[in-house]
Amino acid sequence: MSAQKTPQTMKPATAAKKLDVYLEATPDEFRDGVITRDELAALRTDPPQWLQDLRANGPHPKNVVADKLGVSIAGLARGGVTEALTTEQIDALLADQPDWLVAERASLVEVKKDEKRIREQQTAKREASNRKQRGAKPIMHPQD
Repeated sequence: MSAQKTPQTMKPATAAKKLDVYLEATPDEFRDGVITRDELAALRTDPPQWLQDLRANGPHPKNVVADKLGVSIAGLARGGVTEALTTEQIDALLADQPDWLVAERASLVEVKKDEKRIREQQTAKREASNRKQRGAKPIMHPQD
């Protein structure tokens, strides 16, 4: 006799995070129950109307708002955005371009440039170390 497996479940907050939706905007049935992995997969592959509407119109969670605005989540907080926003509110911010949004977008671009530069330096150091271990001559880079 084989034991019947119980399906893995998750809290609604976890499922909402995985679906990139704002939990408080989901239907009561979603918030009040538990979601199995199979149910989550079904929501992803064949989203019901409420999920399609939430994804299209919001309100959106902070990570989605930040992504749509091209800023970090911390940048949202510095800009005074503490609540979930609808697509309409996000579009209005993008059209208006308040000073904080312009500054945060520029800041994020600089952060990403620095992260890329650091990754490239780390890759170059690893490659140099690997060449050294194999006995190859290191390649000299002008920035070193």
